[in-house]
Amino acid sequence: MDFTGKRVLVTGAGKGIGRGTAQLLAQKNAQIVAMSRTASDLQTLADEIGSESICVDLADARATRDAMQSLGTIDYLVNCAGINILQPFLEVTEEAFDLVHSVNTRSAMIVSQEYARSRIAAGGSGAIVNVSSMSSLVGFEDHASYCASKGAMDALSRVMANELGKHDIRVNCINPIVTMTELAAEAWSDPQKSEPIMRRIPIGRFAQVSDIAEIIAFLLSDSSAMMNGLAIPIDGGFLTR
Repeated sequence: MDFTGKRVLVTGAGKGIGRGTAQLLAQKNAQIVAMSRTASDLQTLADEIGSESICVDLADARATRDAMQSLGTIDYLVNCAGINILQPFLEVTEEAFDLVHSVNTRSAMIVSQEYARSRIAAGGSGAIVNVSSMSSLVGFEDHASYCASKGAMDALSRVMANELGKHDIRVNCINPIVTMTELAAEAWSDPQKSEPIMRRIPIGRFAQVSDIAEIIAFLLSDSSAMMNGLAIPIDGGFLTR
C-alpha cells in the first residue's frame, strides 16, 4: 500500500485514531491534509509528518463546508472526527444530543459531499472510510447520544456507497471495539465498566490505534477495490459471544 502522489484528508487528525491514521498514511508516502479544531494538535502533527493543517470546528456546518471548498484536490477521505458526551439516557439533553450528532454524523456528511463533488468534477474515482463504532451495534450504558450518532453514520455510509459507487467512489465504514484513545480512556477508565466488555473479547484486549489505522489504509487502497458499502466490525471477536 503505497500512497505516493496521493493527498488524503483525515478529519479528527489531532488526536486518537485520526492522528494515528495520519501518521501511518504519511509513512506510506501520502500527503496528509489534517483537519481538527485544535490548532496546537495540528501544529505538532505538521512538525512530525509535514501535514497540511485545516483548523475548523466541525460542529459549525458553514465553516466546515467553507473549509472543504478551499482545499483543492483530495484523493482519499477518512472521516474520523468524533466526540462523546456521557449521560444516562434519562438525563440526555437536547444540546448534548445535537452537538454529538453535529460532529460525529453531520460533519461527515458535509465533508463527504464536498469531497465527492470535487472527485466527480474531476472524472470520478476515490475512496472514503467512515470511522464508526461498535456503539452503533451495542447499547452501551451512558452512550445514548454517541450510539445514536454512530448508528446514523452506518446508515449514511450505506447510502453514500450506493449513490457514489456509480462514480467509482467507494465508501466503507469500520466499527471498532473500544480503542485506547484519550476519548476512550475517559469513557472506559472504570474497571467495573470495562472488565465485562473485555471478558467478551476472545483475544483479551481492547484495540490499539495502530490496529485500526492499518485497516483504514487497506480500505483506501486499490487492494480493497471490490469492497464497498460495508460496515466492518473490528472487535477481536466481541460479537461472537
